[in-house]
Amino acid sequence: MPETDPAPRAPASRIAMLALIAVLLAAGLAGLAWFDARSRIGATQEELARRLHDIDANAREARAVAAQTQEALREAQVRLGQLEGRLADSQSQQLALEALYQDLSRNRDEWQLAEIEQVLAIASQQLQLARNVRAALLALQLAEARLARADRPQFAPIRRALARDIERLKAAPVVDFPAMAMRLDNLIASIDSLPLAFEERTEREMPARASAADRGLFARLAAEVWNELSQLIVVRRMGAAEPPLLPPSQAYFVRENLRLRLLNARASLLARDEAGYREDLRATAAWVQRYFDPRSKATGDAVAQLKQLSGISITFDMPTISESLDAVRGYKSRRERAPG
Repeated sequence: MPETDPAPRAPASRIAMLALIAVLLAAGLAGLAWFDARSRIGATQEELARRLHDIDANAREARAVAAQTQEALREAQVRLGQLEGRLADSQSQQLALEALYQDLSRNRDEWQLAEIEQVLAIASQQLQLARNVRAALLALQLAEARLARADRPQFAPIRRALARDIERLKAAPVVDFPAMAMRLDNLIASIDSLPLAFEERTEREMPARASAADRGLFARLAAEVWNELSQLIVVRRMGAAEPPLLPPSQAYFVRENLRLRLLNARASLLARDEAGYREDLRATAAWVQRYFDPRSKATGDAVAQLKQLSGISITFDMPTISESLDAVRGYKSRRERAPG
């Protein structure tokens, strides 16, 4: 009997081994299933967190866009209010302009005459204050052109008066006072560039000395000896006026006095003081010819301009346009006295 016991135990041990293997396989499969489930759950959580983050970012962007939209809406409302205010102002201005136009259109003749009277008054001021014949002539021609476009028979006396005043202004001498004042300003600006007579004389002596320095030793010695000998005896023409030698300080005062003379001439021109104007120009021309180099082109041009300016008469009998003004004012007074 003891020899037959191991036979039944062997199948039982194999069954137990198979069961253990089955349990281990089941446990491994369960572990794999659990690991796979855990991985899927982790991936799902990460995807859920990413989507929640995207949703949060989109929500913040939406809130920012909403805030910008609200701000833009407020600005649009403010601008709309401003536009409405401007529209109201423009409408009120348009109503005022329409009322003004209606008031003016009630009597077009009076409006035209008032405008022409104002133009003639300005032209009269130009003649009296500035003696500007050209501006007054343009004003009278403008008034006559407006009356010609109106083509009203009742304006015929005014047009005849305007024509007579225009002829008188055309016959008056035309003096361009602004251009003359500008020429004087140019002369004042060119004073510092005019060469003095003694400066030009010393400049003529310098090239001779420089050319002697370029020669040889014996030539320079001979030139210096000849220069010393020539200075012992000097022959001068007593009849010819020698340009004065001025120190630098005196030369400065000569230029300043010349500038003051020209400024006085300009002031006399604007004041229509012909005696003072001519005297200042005469003294200026004399100083330029005495103290400045007459062979310089700038000096010659300055003297020529001074002679041209002094030859222009700045005082003459200035015509008036009182006839045209009296015609316009008389017509207006007759209309005001007329019934209806």
